Amino acid sequence: MSAVTNNPLIRDYNVRILAYLAGAVTIASGSYTGHLAHSILWVIPYALLYPHITYLICQRFFHFANKASRRTLHYLDTINTGIIIGLMGFSAVPTILFILMLEFSTIAFSGRQTLSTTNLFLIASAMAGYILGGGQLAGPTPTLMAVAAGISSGVYILYIAYQFHHTGEQLRTSKKEVQLQKEKSLQLANNLCKYVSPQVYEMIFSGRHKARLETQRKKLSVFFSDIKGFTELTEEMEAEALTDLLNNYLTEMSNIALKYGGTIDKFVGDSIMVFFGDPTSQGAKKDAMSAVSMAIAMRKHMKVLRQQWRSQGISKPLEIRMGVNTGYCTVGNFGAESRMDYTIIGKEVNLASRLEGSAEPNEILISYETYSLIKDIIMCRDKGNISVKGFSRPIAIYQVVDFRRDLGATQSFIEHELEGFSMYLDTANVQRYDKEKIIAALQDAAKKLRDKVII
Repeated sequence: MSAVTNNPLIRDYNVRILAYLAGAVTIASGSYTGHLAHSILWVIPYALLYPHITYLICQRFFHFANKASRRTLHYLDTINTGIIIGLMGFSAVPTILFILMLEFSTIAFSGRQTLSTTNLFLIASAMAGYILGGGQLAGPTPTLMAVAAGISSGVYILYIAYQFHHTGEQLRTSKKEVQLQKEKSLQLANNLCKYVSPQVYEMIFSGRHKARLETQRKKLSVFFSDIKGFTELTEEMEAEALTDLLNNYLTEMSNIALKYGGTIDKFVGDSIMVFFGDPTSQGAKKDAMSAVSMAIAMRKHMKVLRQQWRSQGISKPLEIRMGVNTGYCTVGNFGAESRMDYTIIGKEVNLASRLEGSAEPNEILISYETYSLIKDIIMCRDKGNISVKGFSRPIAIYQVVDFRRDLGATQSFIEHELEGFSMYLDTANVQRYDKEKIIAALQDAAKKLRDKVII
């Protein structure tokens, strides 16, 4: 049997053997010197057999790792110790050594919270043993008995100290292994998070997302973008330079998307797909605002990127076109049990893609649903209706201009809407030959309004 083991049943079995062996050796030496009566010799076979009997019983009938079972055994050991001390008539040296052994093992294996109960059991059982032994106090402890008790109890304490030292070494080794495993897991997690959006990554590692094929319906704001003329650029640039340019562009745009809380769905070449409203949502209005605000920020940041690219010898201006739509989509895990993709599908996703495809360079097109949610904060131009593949009816679209707060006093837009009245004027896009027609139409409308008797 190994001297050092991680099995608590075997470890305590070894400790118990040494403790009861110390009692047997002490009683044998005390009887040999005549210090103890021969009637107490029955304790020796009991002390030698008891640890083995309890080990077999616990192994067969009890779950020794259970705290209640271990505590029960500890209290039985306490009672046995007290009885032996009482039977010896409280012989000074072995009594002190046995009490030290018991207190040491109590703190080491059972915890300080059991000290009070242990001491009560010890006192009660010692008095019982004293009465059973005839009620006579022993005289001074003989040298042989003191030496035998000292050596046997010393071996017991040294063994426990060795156990604790070995356990400490194992804990330090385990701590290093755990730290290494933690670092590996962290590195693996960092690598994994680069393949999925941070929101999905957080859901997986927090346990809120189950790896099974399931979906749900949610109202989302969906964004698509691509670089106008990127295909032609691939024919003019070397593959390495083109890769650097594309990675730089996608990195910058991704940082903006994450800043506004978007869930990056996928990259397809130079195209980016982002959605708002899952896995967390601030409400349809705020989600739509975040999507359009992100698009405006991307459009503005392209000016910075174009300057960087010019310094690298890319003279052709690269511009992005973007589309945003809001509506109910199906979101969740799609694919196979062995390979899943967390994404969204539905006609509203298709519409966002069609809007991006219909946009001009540097233009952001949005649907009416998105426009209705953001129009009080963001100025948009009405671009009429367009026919979209996959939709039987024409789709109303709007061009995003900028935040109203950023247009300033020189803004070219005048917009007003009341019950029975709606006006939208973009002076920057009014042609010279249409100016007089617009003035005449406004004057005619004003005259009719003045002449009209409104009840």
